[in-house]
Amino acid sequence: MDDDYSSWVPDADAPHGGDPVPTSAAWRPGDEPGRRRFLKIDRLPLEADPLQWIDVTLAYETWGELNEAGDNAIYVAHAFTGDAHVTGAAGEGHLTGGWWNGLVGEGKPIDPAKYFIVSANVVGGCQGSTGPAHPHPVDGRPWGSRFPWLTLRDMVQAEALLADHLGVDSWALVIGPSMGGMRAIEWAATFPERVRAIGAVGTTAATTAEQIAWGAAQAAAIRLDPAFRGGDYYDAPDGAGPFLGLGLARAIAHTTYRSEPELDERFGRRVQDGDVLSPEGIFAVESYLDHHAEKLARRFDANSYLRMIHAVNTHDVGRGRGGIDEALAGYEGEALILAIDSDRLYPLSNSERLAAAIPQAQLTVLHSDIGHDGFLVDSTGLNDAVAGLLAKVGAGV
Repeated sequence: MDDDYSSWVPDADAPHGGDPVPTSAAWRPGDEPGRRRFLKIDRLPLEADPLQWIDVTLAYETWGELNEAGDNAIYVAHAFTGDAHVTGAAGEGHLTGGWWNGLVGEGKPIDPAKYFIVSANVVGGCQGSTGPAHPHPVDGRPWGSRFPWLTLRDMVQAEALLADHLGVDSWALVIGPSMGGMRAIEWAATFPERVRAIGAVGTTAATTAEQIAWGAAQAAAIRLDPAFRGGDYYDAPDGAGPFLGLGLARAIAHTTYRSEPELDERFGRRVQDGDVLSPEGIFAVESYLDHHAEKLARRFDANSYLRMIHAVNTHDVGRGRGGIDEALAGYEGEALILAIDSDRLYPLSNSERLAAAIPQAQLTVLHSDIGHDGFLVDSTGLNDAVAGLLAKVGAGV
């Protein structure tokens, strides 16, 4: 079960298909689109400043068809470093395969034979939607440090405009894990009449102090990388970008995604290489984190990572709405609140608080030794819960 990876940190040009770590792995206009489709949105307003707006392009994917009644549409909101490629294989235009293949796809609970499935890369992301790596409309250079700091509400506003464009008056279900679950909650509060059910998986109604602290440490790792250059690093050659800071941020985050017992059982104090009594030695768990750091650096962008941290850390569905309970009081649809019992990033108490704010909510607690990432690895209980929710909603072809 244990992976065998060597440390990548000392050598920026360590071979990975012969290539150095890219300065940014962001998708940019002119790249192979793959399955992506694009929607131009003029003057998207920003919550932080009602007088500020931004023209954006939203990258999205769809599966299945909207039925004649228009009642079978499902929106799948991606997590922190996810994108619109929910299901399917990796390939030209898509650096990774579908991130929720266990739940979405042929024969799965969210089946394109029954449902019209939609997912978009959030504004500020790096896999097709307008983000810091995209060209600025004034000078054509990457936005970089000039890109605005968006909230989850801004992202949901863009998703609502996408729904309008696709002719979706109301979603049968808006579902997402982690940051995606936060957006599902925002949908319920902002557009309660357009959502018949939500699925909030491993998430929270408002980010806690500890969760903000974890995000702050990740943000500092990126900003303190000399190659970050204040966010304007896109002209650096591959191998000279802020991949060390981005990788360290991912290593910090990934530690919170797994449980302490799972890490201990999987790695313990096993030595990966050398003598750990000397600085050159490395524990197996360190090598494991290095591996995930490199994987993220090869498919993401440092500026987008910071924008996601900001969006998550500022998440509070009750902000400006009289608190969590009042914010969700107007939502009358179904709600599946699903927690992983070993999740130490968004612990069970977060889901209990959220479920208490929605009278018709169903709180489901799944057992997994893995921790927060259990929703990606252990799919059986999740699939059963989602299938039950969709049966209750009664959506389908």
